[in-house]
Amino acid sequence: MPVIRESIVITTDAEGAPHIAPLGLHEEDGGLIAAPFTPSRTLDHLRARPFLTASVTDDVRIFAGCLTGRRDWPVLPAARIAGFYLAGAHAHRELEVARVTEDALRPRFHCRIVHEAAHAPAPGFNRAHAAVIEAAILASRLDRLPPDKIRAELAYLEIAIGKTSGPREQVAWQWLMEKIQAHLSR
Repeated sequence: MPVIRESIVITTDAEGAPHIAPLGLHEEDGGLIAAPFTPSRTLDHLRARPFLTASVTDDVRIFAGCLTGRRDWPVLPAARIAGFYLAGAHAHRELEVARVTEDALRPRFHCRIVHEAAHAPAPGFNRAHAAVIEAAILASRLDRLPPDKIRAELAYLEIAIGKTSGPREQVAWQWLMEKIQAHLSR
């Protein structure tokens, strides 16, 4: 199994405007692979402009926010590519697509790292961070998962939220629960 790094990825559209999205990047042979689902804006942007950044953050509101229509997060200009990284990130990587492996559902963009920077110490993660990220992954796949699996996963994740969350994690969890409950009640 590959190591997957859950990141905040920023791509740019044809005019250079940033698009922020959570995406797990696969580590492989010293590079990273982005595999956005078809259709998605991230996929469209990578096809038009083969560059992206991967920001490391412990602010899980950004993961939840991107999946619930809250995409207006501050960004800064990248150092070596025409793009942006997340302001407040602990670190970021700037990536250039080296090649693409086509797939109908999830094309794989094999990227080389052209720049890395550390910005602030990473305080570490707690169980609530992981729970929010897992719930965000569920929220991104609501139409692909059976309702019983979604409910079972959330019941388990909610334990960590109850025991270890701070204000940011509670806000992120609430945003995701609103989205997921709206889907399940249809």
